[in-house]
Amino acid sequence: MHCSQNPPAEIRQRLSAIRTFLLDLDGTVYLGEQLFPWSLEFLARLQRLGKEFIFVTNNSSQNARYYVAKLARLGVAARPEQIFTSGEATIYYLRKHRFGQEICCIGTPALEEEFREAGFVLTPRQPAAVVLGFDLTLTYEKVRLACDLVRNGVPFIATHPDLNCPTPEGPIPDCGAMASLITAATGVTPKVIGKPNPEMVEALCAKFGLEPESVAMVGDRLYTDIAMGRQAGITTILVLSGETQPQDLAESPHQPDLIADHLGKIAKWLD
Repeated sequence: MHCSQNPPAEIRQRLSAIRTFLLDLDGTVYLGEQLFPWSLEFLARLQRLGKEFIFVTNNSSQNARYYVAKLARLGVAARPEQIFTSGEATIYYLRKHRFGQEICCIGTPALEEEFREAGFVLTPRQPAAVVLGFDLTLTYEKVRLACDLVRNGVPFIATHPDLNCPTPEGPIPDCGAMASLITAATGVTPKVIGKPNPEMVEALCAKFGLEPESVAMVGDRLYTDIAMGRQAGITTILVLSGETQPQDLAESPHQPDLIADHLGKIAKWLD
């Protein structure tokens, strides 16, 4: 259903039960370095209604401080605790499953810093896990080290499955492509944490004490944002301001609960 007109009463009622909105960033709140004109109105509406919002991203090459600074440049005030990355979800997963504090992190300096601040010791010597992120500093030596460890039975975890990361110059290889390289060399498939996997929502709910029935995921990708929300049992809202086009819905197994042209339309529903 493409909700291009005012939604019926049951949709308004459904949204009234939502206390926390999980918001994808690129394609939902902004596009590249351009804030969508309706984003500030939407966020202000949530604040007036006493509802919370958390920005959720698969990009593990940057930490929360980076996104706070980027949002500030675009005119959006956000606190570090309102940013949740796949790196932070991976930290929750490692702690929940008691992997131990020593890990081998194949990632950017920002991701390494995030793990150190969480109390992990980064080491190539007998680590409890190999954690692969979106590594813009990837080298052959890092790949060789990861393959040696994984081949010898060290658990292999990837922060997220994206094959490509969009940039203004075009797509560049992302974490999923890097994981495929290690898998091809070792025959081992990683445990993947980020969207579309429900571990991301589980970690969020645990961190913030959220009840799934009061949470909604808002995003522009069917196979990540909507797929994750459906698997996690939360309300899903697709916005058509980014990647997904209306014709993509016909062939997708991941169907949202609601569809809006953009965040500004959702703001009107909440009015």
